[in-house]
Amino acid sequence: MDAFHFTLTPDEKHYLKELVRLVIVARLAGREPPLPPPPTETLRRQFGAFVTLTIDGRLRGCIGHIVGDRPLYETIAGMAEAAAFGDPRFPPLSRREFENVAIEISILSPLAPCPDPALVTVGRHGLLVRQGSRSGLLLPQVPVEWGWDRETFLDQTCHKAGLAQGCWKDPKTTLFWFEAEVF
Repeated sequence: MDAFHFTLTPDEKHYLKELVRLVIVARLAGREPPLPPPPTETLRRQFGAFVTLTIDGRLRGCIGHIVGDRPLYETIAGMAEAAAFGDPRFPPLSRREFENVAIEISILSPLAPCPDPALVTVGRHGLLVRQGSRSGLLLPQVPVEWGWDRETFLDQTCHKAGLAQGCWKDPKTTLFWFEAEVF
């Protein structure tokens, strides 16, 4: 996989983080969130993205859209709302929690079939495993945060899909990889 050569300026990153905050604050107030126009054309490009919310380093919500099929700023706004209020693992975010929430955004390169699991680099690649109707995705930063090696990362991606460890070795399993701009 060629390196993902997508980067954002500090101002673009600031706009996206503020957009996440704006969407969550509006929804907490029961209002439709306004979407201020993006300051650059880059933010109108179509990329998949994830919004991750944490409180004191603990996951509080993480939702993403893998396929880049709408402008990035719209995807980020939608994923912000979904991470705060629609992650089935957590109750909706409260006003009190919002005061302590940390925001992380991951902008994804397009998915590509992984030609050889031995080429997966921890910290560089994210993975999606698919077998039948089951699939699981882990972002590139996850194995770094947990101190996993390549094989553990592959196994944990299978686990996220509800599949047995080692499923990535099964010819019925499809393995995709991607890179991300994370901030």
